[in-house]
Amino acid sequence: MASSAEVSLAMVAGEVSGDMLAARLMAGLRPQLPNVRFHGIGGPRMIEQGLASDVPIETLTVRGLFEIIPRYREIKGIQNSLRDRLLRERPAAFIGADYPGFNLGLEEQLRAEGIPTVHFVSPQIWAWRGGRIKKIKRAVSHMLVIFPFEEAIYRAAGVPVTYIGHPLAEMIPMAPDVAAAREALGIAKDARVVTIMPGSRMGELKYLAEPFVAAAKLLAARDPNLVFVAPMAGERQRGYYTEIVNKAGLDSVPVRLIDGQSHAAIAAADAVLVASGTATLEVALFKKPMVIAYKVMRASWEIMRHMGYQPWIGLPNILAREFVVPEYLQHAATPQALADAVQRQLDDPAGKEALARRFTDMHHSLLRNSAEASADAVLRVIGRKK
Repeated sequence: MASSAEVSLAMVAGEVSGDMLAARLMAGLRPQLPNVRFHGIGGPRMIEQGLASDVPIETLTVRGLFEIIPRYREIKGIQNSLRDRLLRERPAAFIGADYPGFNLGLEEQLRAEGIPTVHFVSPQIWAWRGGRIKKIKRAVSHMLVIFPFEEAIYRAAGVPVTYIGHPLAEMIPMAPDVAAAREALGIAKDARVVTIMPGSRMGELKYLAEPFVAAAKLLAARDPNLVFVAPMAGERQRGYYTEIVNKAGLDSVPVRLIDGQSHAAIAAADAVLVASGTATLEVALFKKPMVIAYKVMRASWEIMRHMGYQPWIGLPNILAREFVVPEYLQHAATPQALADAVQRQLDDPAGKEALARRFTDMHHSLLRNSAEASADAVLRVIGRKK
């Protein structure tokens, strides 16, 4: 148990995007709770904010329905061990940052034992598996949502909810500085730049690194002056990406790897080839044309493609409620198709301007003080604010 002078908050993020979101929340909480103790599982940004992390965040990162099977016992063991410790220590609240497959199950068990739970980022129940709302209602004391249309869904279901805006909308400037980004990366001001983002998860790299680099090879053959950059989330990702590219015989393709600096890589781009996920929203907030791709294990795809409620998979298209940028899913995500789609983006200045206007409106709709709003919600849950 925490002393009267200390507030203990347990947190879990299982992926890079959750780490970023949770770190913003922690930054908002610390001025209100100067003696707060954060503990659980998280990544480098949460650790920078003071989290004592039990295991590396990479241990939890798994993508796809079937890909988790070989690691189920390991991850379930981590969940059970953390549950037992939190039931002994009784933190003021547990905060799950996204990662619903792990966090909702843990939250349900903790809440049943009287520990308040906050879930940060709604599972995409509006896109598929809407029946999860029943489990969420049992598991979550308060839901923090980052898209404006989600609030009504939870209010209708009787789940306490707060729309906090999307933290990325605060982090990314409304008018990105392309020249500064190119200077920081050593790219000529007048270059045509394609940024390649095959994902931060190992599973994404497994399926997308090769077709993305093969698409770059086709584009480079058409225009040898194109500049390709690919930001890597970490050393493990860089090593795995390099292994895949080398095995595919694509190591001569002129793609420059950069460590981190994903926002500079996006800001510097004329077009972005990007894996479906949070990165697509980042690209939209930087007002850039993009081509979205998604590939998983075949068995996972066969199940998932029959479970969706809407025709879009990329966040910019979901928020726009139409295909404002192209998506290539599974077998359609061939190097030729991806290269042709990127080429069309590069050769369409009028389309680029129209997209920038659309994405600017989207940016404004997501812009709130998310750190303050999420911190206020947590303070209410733990009884520190009315």
